[in-house]
Amino acid sequence: MRTQPHRLSRRGLIGSAAALAAAPSLGFADNAAPVPAPAPAAPLLTTPATPNGQPWTREAFQTAMAASGRPVTLTDAQFETIQARKPAAMKAIADYLKMRLGAADPLVLAAFQALPREYYHYIYPEHRSTCGDAYDQPPKPWALGYGSALSDYLGQAYMTQVCKPGPNDVSLEIGTGSGFQSSLLSRIVKAAYSIEIIEPLGNAVHKIFSPLGYDNITTRVGDGYYGWPEQKDGFDIIIVTCAAQYAPPALFAQLKPGGRMIIPIGQPFKQGQVFYVYSKDENGKIHSRRDMGCFFIPMTGTMMKIPANEAKATPS
Repeated sequence: MRTQPHRLSRRGLIGSAAALAAAPSLGFADNAAPVPAPAPAAPLLTTPATPNGQPWTREAFQTAMAASGRPVTLTDAQFETIQARKPAAMKAIADYLKMRLGAADPLVLAAFQALPREYYHYIYPEHRSTCGDAYDQPPKPWALGYGSALSDYLGQAYMTQVCKPGPNDVSLEIGTGSGFQSSLLSRIVKAAYSIEIIEPLGNAVHKIFSPLGYDNITTRVGDGYYGWPEQKDGFDIIIVTCAAQYAPPALFAQLKPGGRMIIPIGQPFKQGQVFYVYSKDENGKIHSRRDMGCFFIPMTGTMMKIPANEAKATPS
């Protein structure tokens, strides 16, 4: 999975507590500072949802779903109804980013346009697609099974743009979930890594990228608390998609100089969770900013066992 991917460039709730996860609050945290608007970018060519360089048709959708071990059958009318809802969702994303961040990054919008979100809507233990709900408005998280959830698309757009991804970046996601966030990043960055702690979910989602030709995504099953230390050069972007009680030291250690990280911090299944945005300057100093409120399912594993005052960047 190391061949050159097709990437974008600046040139040219349903019966589960997990379904409440990853929903950004509509109010900023008390001491949140507005994020500066991104610098104007060169216009992008229109990028239709054509995974693997092929037209995204009902047949292509069903073929990719079957190849990933999730067969589904739709009529032409059902597929066309799903596609007809996407433009309104894209407008909602653009409007939300403009409201929150002053402007919508064309790279983020083009990456969303390129991805078929309906492909990621799947409840794994039930072997059931929820593709018809992919572009629902208002957007909301959807359960994947095993206590995990697909975050709503406004929250995913916000987290992505805050991290300012670029074509030379390498990203790390903690909490693969549906695979949508890592796929989104992969359309922009050079290489995307993702870790999922829930073994049956991680093993199943590992199979979904190849049918779309997304060959710059590397995933594994494991505890994301210690990040991905084998990636010796570190990461330009780290996105944590589960609520941590504190930011794991290993993630700071693996953040490159100039790197950016966004992580929800707060107590499990309680109100008061907040996004924190971290950056590392060229001297290795970490800078932090408290951002807006959010609600995510908790980071499990080591995070639940080690208090903040005993946390280390590497296992003892």
